[in-house]
Amino acid sequence: MPGEISQTLDRGLRVLDVLAATPDGLTMTELAARMEVNRTIVHRLVATLEGRALVRRDAAGRLRVGLGVLRLGAAVQPVLRELAVPVLRDLAEAVGCTAHLTVADGEEALALAVVEPSWTDFHVSYRVGSRHQLGQGAAGKAILLGRSGDPTPYVLTVGELQSGARGLAAPVRGVPGLEASVGIVTVDPDIDTAIIGPLVERAAAALAERMS
Repeated sequence: MPGEISQTLDRGLRVLDVLAATPDGLTMTELAARMEVNRTIVHRLVATLEGRALVRRDAAGRLRVGLGVLRLGAAVQPVLRELAVPVLRDLAEAVGCTAHLTVADGEEALALAVVEPSWTDFHVSYRVGSRHQLGQGAAGKAILLGRSGDPTPYVLTVGELQSGARGLAAPVRGVPGLEASVGIVTVDPDIDTAIIGPLVERAAAALAERMS
């Protein structure tokens, strides 16, 4: 219940939220001002988070998110895969294309889960762990679409990551802290976006619902 939350823990999490949203980092004074909390309190919070490597100071003394968050992120990835695979399997079987969940990892798109259709004679092989810039390929561009708040339902690209390959992806919307997309990849030049586009969009929405 709201009256039973830990104020100290809540403030510590807010420190991470504020720093994560500030790529250039903040001074202690700037952080205290952003949080509207006494500088002495913020200093204690930062010292605790530094001890866990969740906050670090750069060469100029500005506070940034620490590398310790990578351990937390890595622990979340298996959970995301478990939730995504049934949705991706349904999508892959419905459209006869390789389906994937891609997440933002910094300014790169990371393929976190991939499911290939079982009934097709041939399909595109897409490796879990594949990376590319967010501005390339349907999966990355769909993530940027979700980040911007653009209501466009999905993105279609041709040959941006592999010659002849077509990608279609939709952002996973409404899951706080997650920047991701669900998409398909195919070499079929006759891909019917009027049919497949809404199916991919619905798969992204289904995954968001499973995570809520």
